[in-house]
Amino acid sequence: MPKLKTKSGAKKRFKATASGKIKAFYANKRHCLTAKPTKMKRSARGTFVLTASDAKIVRKYHPYI
Repeated sequence: MPKLKTKSGAKKRFKATASGKIKAFYANKRHCLTAKPTKMKRSARGTFVLTASDAKIVRKYHPYI
């Protein structure tokens, strides 16, 4: 079986936890931050774990994660 290609966009956006779940970054944290509420910016810090259905999609693009 040949090696599978990884989408380079998925490579940059997602990481795996030690237990094999998929970690991602929050959206809406890049620009126009003065217009966004502080609560939203604060809750968008760090990373979060994807749901099982979303993780299944990501694994298609990043088979070796």
